[in-house]
Amino acid sequence: MRVAVFNLHAGVDGWGRPTRALEETVNLGADLLILPETWRGDNGPDFFEELKTSLQMDGIFAPLAHCERITTGKGGASWQPLSAHLTGEHGLYFQEHRDLKPAQAARRQKLGALEPGTWGLSVLTKFAIESIRVEELERLPREKVRRSLIVATLRDGDQRFHVLGVHGAHISHGSAKQYRRINEIAAGLEPGIPVLIGGDFNCWRPLLRRFLPGWKTLVRARTWPARFPHSQIDHIMGRGAWLSRGGQAYNFGSDHRALVCDLEIGN
Repeated sequence: MRVAVFNLHAGVDGWGRPTRALEETVNLGADLLILPETWRGDNGPDFFEELKTSLQMDGIFAPLAHCERITTGKGGASWQPLSAHLTGEHGLYFQEHRDLKPAQAARRQKLGALEPGTWGLSVLTKFAIESIRVEELERLPREKVRRSLIVATLRDGDQRFHVLGVHGAHISHGSAKQYRRINEIAAGLEPGIPVLIGGDFNCWRPLLRRFLPGWKTLVRARTWPARFPHSQIDHIMGRGAWLSRGGQAYNFGSDHRALVCDLEIGN
């Protein structure tokens, strides 16, 4: 089976220019997709439904924030403005739980109409779905979005396995608290069945191994920042008889690279 994790960043870069993230997701040839920052427009593009239809997959979407995006932005050669970490990016505007930064608010006022929609996490698959649900994770005070864990039980022929999809908060925002909850949920899964967990963890592997002990890394590749990656913060990990047949990361225009891994379940 081919498993892919790709943070879509709602299909725009930090300047508000469209990327090819959605189109390239279709071309990955994946049997299982874990997609942080999936965009579902109120009156426009719906990435979740488009992928379901074009790939003939089924799955679930976990809404994590209502926000606005811009697709008509202009900017330089960089993926986002150099000042974005201080003044905010130009592509997505979240103000559901926290006020925009003054520079963002001023820009937002000048832009006029933007595309409203819902930003969230999705899991899509070609495998038969026995069960699938969303487990809410407590929203952290410093976060401008909610966080959730998608929990699924899938079947490939006679083989059953669990899948957990996540988009973790940053360590500086207190993600350790959410990972404790993920450990509790994973401990309650039906025993004796292989388990995959994948997503954008916003966390390096050495720390993640402390937060989520007992998981095996199934693919190693630098995923962030996409253009010149120096770190792996997107991961696919497993418990049970998983065999990795190789994987790598691809730059498809988002701020993260798409992480792809070919897997088998051993005896």
